[in-house]
Amino acid sequence: MINYIWFGMIALSILCAALNGRLDQLSTALLDGASGAVELSLFLLGSMCAWMGFLRIAEESGLTRLLARCFSPVIDRLFPDYREEAELKGKICMNLTANLLGLGNAATPLGLSAMKAMAEKEPGPLPSRGMILFVVVNTASLQLLPVNMAAMRASCGSAQPFGILPQIWLSSLGALLAGVAFCKLAESREGLARQGGLG
Repeated sequence: MINYIWFGMIALSILCAALNGRLDQLSTALLDGASGAVELSLFLLGSMCAWMGFLRIAEESGLTRLLARCFSPVIDRLFPDYREEAELKGKICMNLTANLLGLGNAATPLGLSAMKAMAEKEPGPLPSRGMILFVVVNTASLQLLPVNMAAMRASCGSAQPFGILPQIWLSSLGALLAGVAFCKLAESREGLARQGGLG
């Protein structure tokens, strides 16, 4: 579906440029945009490699397990089904840590690893409550230090790359609280419905 949307946007852009006699400007913008995308990717690559290395060091040095113990009360309340799964909690913790640092790309493989472990623990055709909540927490993650965003702002010439921290904290915290509250409400309604069915 997304391919059709992209194709429609590109075709509409070309049509509008042709009707307005701006095909030259469109081709120039296309080349400039492609060049800028490559430069931005290379700029972000260094930041991403550095933070991925830090996360790998944390995992190998045992810092992951320490963080898992620190985050354990929060993880236990959010994911009570995995209370006794130390390895799985470590993976969830590393994913949350990467998201707290604003490293969405680094959090993705960690999140996939945690989801795989959840699926192995609770096999079935439908996702478990923990898997659904984990996706919501991952998507609406609280970002204390948005490294990628700051790197992009710095590459565009921002004098204060981290100047948007209060706005990011408020918006990401609001999204996270709303998502978790909705999931917990749905879980409680599902539990009541099951009790009613059993009764």
